Formats: sequence, structure tokens, C-alpha cells
Amino acid sequence: MNYQSTRGGERGVSPSLAIVKGLAKDGGLFVPSEIPSLPLSVRELSELSYQDLAYEIMKLYFTDFTEEELRYCISSAYDTKFDTEEIAPVVKKGEYYYLELFHGRTLAFKDMALSILPYLLKVSTQKNDIREKIVILTATSGDTGKAALEGFSDVENTEIIVFYPKDGVSSFQEQQMKVQRGKNTHVAAILGNFDDAQSGVKQIFADEEYKAELLKQGYRLSSANSINIGRLVPQIVYYVYAYGQLLKRGELSSGEELAISVPTGNFGNILAAYFAKKMGLPLGTLICASNENRVLTDFFHTGVYDKNRPFHVTSSPSMDILISSNLERLLYTVHADEKDVASYMEDLRERGRYQVSENIEQKLDGEFYSGSARDGEASVTIFQCFKDCAYILDPHTAVAKFVADNYSYKRGKQGKTLIVSTASPYKFAQTVLKALKEPVPEDVFSAIRAVSELSGEKIPDAVLEVMEGEVRHNTVCMVKDMKLTISHFLLS
Repeated sequence: MNYQSTRGGERGVSPSLAIVKGLAKDGGLFVPSEIPSLPLSVRELSELSYQDLAYEIMKLYFTDFTEEELRYCISSAYDTKFDTEEIAPVVKKGEYYYLELFHGRTLAFKDMALSILPYLLKVSTQKNDIREKIVILTATSGDTGKAALEGFSDVENTEIIVFYPKDGVSSFQEQQMKVQRGKNTHVAAILGNFDDAQSGVKQIFADEEYKAELLKQGYRLSSANSINIGRLVPQIVYYVYAYGQLLKRGELSSGEELAISVPTGNFGNILAAYFAKKMGLPLGTLICASNENRVLTDFFHTGVYDKNRPFHVTSSPSMDILISSNLERLLYTVHADEKDVASYMEDLRERGRYQVSENIEQKLDGEFYSGSARDGEASVTIFQCFKDCAYILDPHTAVAKFVADNYSYKRGKQGKTLIVSTASPYKFAQTVLKALKEPVPEDVFSAIRAVSELSGEKIPDAVLEVMEGEVRHNTVCMVKDMKLTISHFLLS
């Protein structure tokens, strides 16, 4: 298996080198030369532990890793840092199944991939005889930052720098990053939104002169965002695992289709579901759920991607995104014409919009359903789910349920649906309490205690660590000063 750029500038790149590079030289994203088939029947895969299943899936994509190397990465990632042996349990509440991806250290689905990326990167640098210190540079809309900081904290020969939008993440998410420990961790709030942060990071990766300066100082840039193929591939695993759990429990019969509803902003999580489906997993419609920043919903309805619109700060901040980077990978996968993809991305850069061909629209129409939820609709969904099922949703998962409800209403109740629960309600305690019509303390930690009392569950240890942590990161910068901030972190 080799990797190539979605824009045609690089081909024949080994898996390990694609992980180290993060982004292709032409600004494109690395995609596999082909999507492999599942190595065993779904029934056989359902009998495997999460760790063994991860090996069976990842070995198809990371073909230059030895079995020993890949199993080292997997066993190091999926261990006791997760608070359940299942790693990604599936629970049934009401008419839906929920894939809980928030049992890691940072209480969000980003843990699933960012727990393993540091180890994949460590092995990859050794394979490619890279001597420079790796600098992980990432932008976050809330969850990626903390998960990356946690994953790379004090990892040998690395530094990690995270930029997040000031006032664009929840109070708890910000506190998680500000108390992060580790001698190699650096955090800066930018005076802008997530798209500003993400665009700034991409521009830095594209700045060959600046990267050359860093190389002279002994630093090599890499990425922990979902633009890195080392983030995307591990996410495929939990869709296969979820289907296998339901099959093993008799909730699904062999070959029965399962619809998936995913709250998404940058499109990486739902793209992993698409890859799993193309590998042979019997998934039905992929439901792309957006919040008020409905750029993806409009794209799937019209074939036009247009970021020229108001930016909404919502109660589901990890989805407050107008530039969905991983959509580029989908366009390449369904169309396989790098010239067209490069042209679309150039239109997006110059005009803020592009329109795909009718051929691409037709191919996507049979795979995806898309809808959106406003804050009020997500809030009502949280309230109703707790009333009906005594199950508390975070705002992102509520968006996915609302859109799944609409899909079920429009298409008729056909088949079963899995909702991807991407974050713990403890991360958004004040929003949850407001939705449940409960008193909302001003202090976020008092709100967390109130959610714990309502749910009847103890506060996770990972939350208690944040509550008791010492603030270590207070840097704030302008978007235009992101390079200066990086240099300050690394060279001062």
C-alpha cells in the first residue's frame, strides 16, 4: 500500500512517510492507492478484542510496519487509559444504538485516534531515519487539542503546539488544555475562529522557507489534525468493532445494513465510516449531521461547497467549522481525478466556494443523507432523550440524534441506526443542565457535579484531574502572529 496526494503532486509515498509528512507538498491530503477489503468475515472479526481487530484493519493500510511494530503501537494506545475494557462500547437506548467514543483520557472521540498517533509517528520517524525533533502542529475546535496534548505529552523527541479559538471552545475544553502537563506541550489561544486557526496551520505547512528555517534549528513539522492519515485509519476500526458487537449480541443478522449518524465538522469521522463501508462492512446510509454551520448539509443538497456565510458559535463547538478538510479525501475517492480536486480546492482558496460535477453528486447521493440542527433543536433532543431513556447526551451527539430522527421520519422507520456519541456530557455540563431545565451554576465544575447527580454516575477520573489541575498555559496571539508564537515556543 502506497499513498498519494489528492491533488496529484506526490505519489508512491510509503505509509510511514505519509504519517510523518502529515500534508503533501502540494497542499493535498494523502489517500491510500486503494481501499482494501476486510481481511476476514464480519462474523470472524466480531470475535476479536478491540486490540486484535485494530491490528487486522491497520495492517492493511500501514504495510511497511512489521507485526511487532504495529502491535506495539496498538497495545500502547488501547490500554488502561480507557475506562472500559471494551474501549468503544455500544449501548441501546430507546430505538437507537449509541457508539460511545468518550471513554478515553479526554472524554471525546479524538482519543480513539490520538492515543495511537504518537506511537505510529515514533515508529515512522525511526523507519525513515529522521533525526530532527518532530513538532506536532495542530489547530483545534475543542477536542483534538487536548487529545493531542495528552497523547504526545513527554513523548521522546517531540514537541506539540496547539492553537485554539479564544472564546470558541467550551469552558471545560479550554481548562483541559490550559492545565495540560508535559515539558514538550505548548498551547496558544488565537483571536479568531477555528477556520482561522486551521487555515493558519495549513499556511505554515505550505511555507517552505519557514519550514527550512526550522529544519536548520533541528525541528521538523508534522500534524495531529485529521489531515494526517495516521488519524483517519484508526477511526475505521471502531465502526467495524461496533457492527461486530451488535452482530455478536444478536442485534444484527449477518449482512444486515446499519445506518450511521455522525455529528461532523471536519468530515474525518464520517469519512472513516465511508472507508469501512467500502471495505465491505454492511453499512447503510451515512447520515452527516451538522449544527447551524451547515456548510456540509448545503453541499450534499446542492453540490456547491460555499464557506462564504456567517460563522455561528454554537453549543456544539467541535462542529463550528466552515472548511471541512477531509471532504477533499471523499471527492478524490469517489472521483479519482486529482486535477479536478486541485481545481476545486483552488476555487475554495480564491473564491471561497466550488461546485462539483453532476457525476460526483450522483455518486454521493446514494451514500449520504445530510441534515442540521439548531442549538434549540439539540437542546430539546437532550431533554427528550433523558426523559424517555434516562440517558444524557452531549450537544454534539444530540445533533446526530436530531438529524437521525428526521431521516427516520422522512424515509420511514427502515432498519437500525447507530448514533456516534462523540463526547461525554461532562464536557458540556452547563449546556446539558440548561437543556434539562435544571439550575445552571456559573462555575463549570459545580455544573459537572450536578450532571453527575442527575446521571447517578461518578465523575470520571479524567474530569477530576482537570478540576484539580494547575493552569500552565496562558498564551494568546493574533492569527498573523502564529509563526512568531511557534518560534517563541521552540527557540526561546
